[in-house]
Amino acid sequence: MWGDAATEYAHYCQHVTGLIRQHARRPAATLLDMGCGGGKNVLNLKRQFNVTGVDLSAALLAQAKELNPECTFVQDDMRTCRLGRAFDAVLMDDAISHMWCRTDFVAAFRTAHAHLIPGGILVATPDVTAETFQQNKTRTTLATRDGMDVVFIENVYDPDPTDEQYETTILYLIREHGRLRIEADHWTMGVFSLDMWRRVLRETGFEVHEGTYNPGDDEYTTFACVKTA
Repeated sequence: MWGDAATEYAHYCQHVTGLIRQHARRPAATLLDMGCGGGKNVLNLKRQFNVTGVDLSAALLAQAKELNPECTFVQDDMRTCRLGRAFDAVLMDDAISHMWCRTDFVAAFRTAHAHLIPGGILVATPDVTAETFQQNKTRTTLATRDGMDVVFIENVYDPDPTDEQYETTILYLIREHGRLRIEADHWTMGVFSLDMWRRVLRETGFEVHEGTYNPGDDEYTTFACVKTA
């Protein structure tokens, strides 16, 4: 769970909070973080909302609970989970990128819709869309913690541009006490056009407001979606 929540996550959470305050039809006090991962967004958002987190990974949820012991976390699948309660707001951050077929993509938004009160708001930010995808894009990031240095090398590649999937590979160059070890992760991810995002969100029952989020040199499309019924 690398990266400083106070610097790398806080600015995005301020952006999310601003969208919720701007577009929600009633005061928002509760928030569901779908695909909450290790809980760094929760760490920031719990200052403004009563936050519940859902994730499929037991390991990530353990990290989230350690970081946010006062919050509620549920291990479940964002495509199918039904918690039996509704929230004022839902956040769907980069976990939506793991929906690599259209059926799962639609199912995740239906889950968000099912967990919102009427007039509640979903904030969703795609990491990449068909319009912004860059073939073979590679980024390198350095993180240091407790005397350990980790270089993250992330590469995205689309072996078949005619479908809605691409591959993400991350290499971790880990140096601990001067000794190097190398680990790797590899995922199949989903990439959909902005038109597909707009169409699916509207068909699910959302009023869609579209904007941008600009951290540094990057720019991401952000959707603020009000549940209309």
